[in-house]
Amino acid sequence: MADLPVERVAALLREVSASIIMPRFRALKSGEVEEKSPDDFVTIADREAEAALVSGLQAILPSSTVIGEEMCHARPELLQDLHEVDEPLWFVDPLDGTRNFVDGDPRFAIMVALRQRRETVGAWILRPVTGSLAMAERGAGAFIDGGRLRVPLSAKEAKALRGAVLTKFLPPDRRERVERNGSKLGAVLPGSMCAGDDYPALVRGTLDFVCYWRGLPWDHAPGALLLAEAGGTVTRYDGSAYQPDGRLGLIAAGSAATAEMVRRTLELG
Repeated sequence: MADLPVERVAALLREVSASIIMPRFRALKSGEVEEKSPDDFVTIADREAEAALVSGLQAILPSSTVIGEEMCHARPELLQDLHEVDEPLWFVDPLDGTRNFVDGDPRFAIMVALRQRRETVGAWILRPVTGSLAMAERGAGAFIDGGRLRVPLSAKEAKALRGAVLTKFLPPDRRERVERNGSKLGAVLPGSMCAGDDYPALVRGTLDFVCYWRGLPWDHAPGALLLAEAGGTVTRYDGSAYQPDGRLGLIAAGSAATAEMVRRTLELG
């Protein structure tokens, strides 16, 4: 991973975790949590971490642009025409799993992806509570805590598949299909509400699939590259390939065959 500023980005994430995120975990004060929309929270840690990451990433690549979750909440137009941007572009989720963070649940993460020439080329996912760091570089592999990982190879029937479906944002018709067909799979869990927890679980093979509705780039660009470099895949509900453009409906899975089996079994297309 010598062609990317791998260690500088990793050091930045660890610094933000230590100085901003962890001091507020289970220590949030009155007025430091807001509800952006029903059951969608933002905290002072989200905002301060994003500001620090924007500054730090632009210092690492001065010609780059940073797209962060909180800035896009304030200015949704920033997500328009991302596919036409050629200069280096960072996607930043300063605190993925904010609801978990607010609840004192350790399943939250800091996530960053780097896109160059319209391709995601680097990914970093840090779990602040454990310090575990997942990284990937296009064409060079996926790593967790320095060890190269590949998704375990195993041919499974539908009844052996274990995964999660995040139904919170699913339209009612698709939610009904999941509820009707979920028993055809081995286990359909509610999910962790943290993509930074889900994607490493897929790479390690503790989950076979995760289905999402919202496809925001800061939520999925880092994990999609990590999973792809480990031998897995992210596809849309219609079976087409994932691109970090915000379109709805994603299946992340350990293999293309698993993604297709889940798509057909749950009737997601």
